[in-house]
Amino acid sequence: MNNSKHIDNPDVILIGSGIMSSNLGALLKKVNPEFKIQLYEVTEGFGLESSDGWNNAGTGHAGMCELSYTPDRGPDGKVEVHKAFEIFEQFEQSKQFWGYAIRSGMIENPSDFINPVPHLSFVYGQDQVDFLRDRHESLTKHHFFKDMEYTEDLELMKKWAPLLVDDRDSTPIAATKMDKGTDINFGEASRKLVDWLDKQPNCSALSQHRVTDLDKTSDGWNVSIRDTQTGRSFTNQAKFVFIGAGGGSLPLLQKSGIQESKGFGGFPIGGQWLICEKPEVVEKHQAKVYGMSPGAAPTMAVPHLDTRIIDGKKAILFGPYASWTTKFLHNGGNFLDLPGSIKCDNLLSLLKVGACNLPLVRYLIQQGTQSMEDRMRELRNFYPGAQTKDWKLIDAGIRVQAIKKEDGDAGIVHFGTEVVTSADKSISALLGASPGASVSVNIVLEVILKCFSEMMSKEDAQARLKEMIPSYNESLIDESMENKRNEWSDQAEKSLQLIHEKNLSPC
Repeated sequence: MNNSKHIDNPDVILIGSGIMSSNLGALLKKVNPEFKIQLYEVTEGFGLESSDGWNNAGTGHAGMCELSYTPDRGPDGKVEVHKAFEIFEQFEQSKQFWGYAIRSGMIENPSDFINPVPHLSFVYGQDQVDFLRDRHESLTKHHFFKDMEYTEDLELMKKWAPLLVDDRDSTPIAATKMDKGTDINFGEASRKLVDWLDKQPNCSALSQHRVTDLDKTSDGWNVSIRDTQTGRSFTNQAKFVFIGAGGGSLPLLQKSGIQESKGFGGFPIGGQWLICEKPEVVEKHQAKVYGMSPGAAPTMAVPHLDTRIIDGKKAILFGPYASWTTKFLHNGGNFLDLPGSIKCDNLLSLLKVGACNLPLVRYLIQQGTQSMEDRMRELRNFYPGAQTKDWKLIDAGIRVQAIKKEDGDAGIVHFGTEVVTSADKSISALLGASPGASVSVNIVLEVILKCFSEMMSKEDAQARLKEMIPSYNESLIDESMENKRNEWSDQAEKSLQLIHEKNLSPC
């Protein structure tokens, strides 16, 4: 899809076609059907960078299995679980909007991009087992996680995920399980939403168009674009610009020159997966299984053994393995991306990252020098019976971790997602990584509420948003919202074909 129409002087220009831009464009057009929206993507297709199926794990992050969201104990010795509640609630908004998109005919065939896959946490060694038991106790006190199961029993674990116990030694192990997990092809979800947006009146999505510069005007932004097919360069003007270009966001944010961009730097981390497509192995595993972070590893590098469903075909991936890179993009990136992003305002921050994060630097060097057998040894912590001949190594996506000044201290690597918005609310840029794709609806909703406050003050806009995201303006974490949350979740999951009528929760 790369139609010939082009929207001149639109209300909104979206840069990038991943899950952020696609959700934002779709939501804005539904809230205000009069909006004129132009999307530009540099690659040959849409959703092919960070959102692409093999460039991320495809986990519908909801705090069910990700131990990195509950890493600490509080003063009372109990595991801190608030972050897991926050992620769970935000993922509910994504499911609600995508469910609405199916019911309203915006998109079709939900199994193309989302499928039910149980989420497991898995640990080995007595210290980790004690931690997981305490985590389970803390989480299951809340209605979000009351269905979470815990076991140290090998026979039960074998029913949940046979590969975890095949050829296992006597080291203590434990696991938790929630059945309502998901595997998501965010690239396919992006393409469906972009396709819908492209077909709307006064909207267009163009691939093979690179945004090269941004200049502030009295009424918005002049955006410079180059058609990479023809070499033609031109400008377009918009009142609002959203930079959702994955690793390409930081250089464009810097080109904008807004004060809020000063001091930001980027630290690119590449990734790789081990992939198994052998049918007799793949059919034994139906779960996403997350473990503990290996020391200095960034959040995005927590090891996990996952069922992956892409284009209707199942496989198993394990990883990710980090790798050193200076490129900001998997497709079309340049090894000069990192040097080119170094500016006077972020130089000290970047230097301090190197000086104060030596364990991370050592981790990246260690990861980059591993042999295949080194990687297989890590895999065998999860799947002791893994055979090297059944697995292959592939490249995954690149994540540019945002570096910023925080609390007066420079050089902090900020794991997570950062939205940078100008003071006049005319431009927003998305920086960061996990769990961004899963909670993308919540993130772009915040952009809409901040940058389109006048529009959102109107009752009809509020009503349209509430129809698409029923929990908008509600706190699902509140215990009194349990029945409402179940009702909205069941509606979304039924629309997404994750559950059927007979399995709906009683209200």
